[in-house]
Amino acid sequence: MLALVVAGVALTLVTGPSLTPPLDVLRVLAGQEVPGAGFAVLDLRLPRATLSILAGMSFGLGGAVFQTLLRNALASPDIIGISAGASAAAVLAIVVLGWSGAAVSLLAVAAGLLVALLIFGLAWRDGLAGARLILIGIGISAMLDSMIAYVLSRAPAWSLQDALRWLTGSVNGATLGQVWPLALALMLLGGVLLLRRANLEALRLGDDAAAALGVPIAREKLVTVMAAVGLIAVATAVAGPVSFVAFLSGPIARRIAGAGRSPLIAAALVGALLVLLGDYVGQHLLPARYPVGVVTGALGAPYLIYLIILSHRTGRPA
Repeated sequence: MLALVVAGVALTLVTGPSLTPPLDVLRVLAGQEVPGAGFAVLDLRLPRATLSILAGMSFGLGGAVFQTLLRNALASPDIIGISAGASAAAVLAIVVLGWSGAAVSLLAVAAGLLVALLIFGLAWRDGLAGARLILIGIGISAMLDSMIAYVLSRAPAWSLQDALRWLTGSVNGATLGQVWPLALALMLLGGVLLLRRANLEALRLGDDAAAALGVPIAREKLVTVMAAVGLIAVATAVAGPVSFVAFLSGPIARRIAGAGRSPLIAAALVGALLVLLGDYVGQHLLPARYPVGVVTGALGAPYLIYLIILSHRTGRPA
């Protein structure tokens, strides 16, 4: 997976409106002056590739944590309403308040955290049942989506386009200024999650089994959930709610990692690859240029339908 991610970065740096020879790309990255290549590689393609990797890793890691903790493939932040909370706040900030830039991002992060607390609070009843949390999250997500649709229906033309671009999920116009906050969040919050991957695998076996293995259940759930929510919220604030990356990364990573092994690192790499390749397909392989969220949404929707049908036929959670 790491080799595929590196190959995806190389493809992104070489490809654009005009092809840049790989040797010229290497010279630019080494700090040499290459006429006609420096601006394209350093100012346009490198920030885009870096933001794709960081956002994809954040979505993949956060999604895998939720699916593992709740033992259900449908327990993804973009399914249970956390991404919708950040999106609703961003739309209100752009359309109603007229905000832009860092102010929108900060409000989106705060709203994602608050919606997560609301969902978990409503779902808590002598413990946290995954099915109850998913149903409550889907309901809150539907309410937030309705609010977003209402705000957009009354939005003036000059702010409607910005809001729609943000809602789609995109790495267009990526800058290094967007990269650093997400890189810091990934190092801090992602590090917290990776350090707890053994306890997380124990929790996947159930609370009783985890307690028998010496895991402090309440503390681990609180720390793990808050770190995952914060990571997803920051990624959503920077790149928008890139559809289904968090949802797809965990199941793919678990098949790669194999039974009994933590899928978190693999999920982060799968998420990075999905965003990198989704952006490449949307920019270069389709008749028109589309944001990455359009491509990942087209991939994730059929898989969601498959999981629901499978769950209905087997009578077991997805």
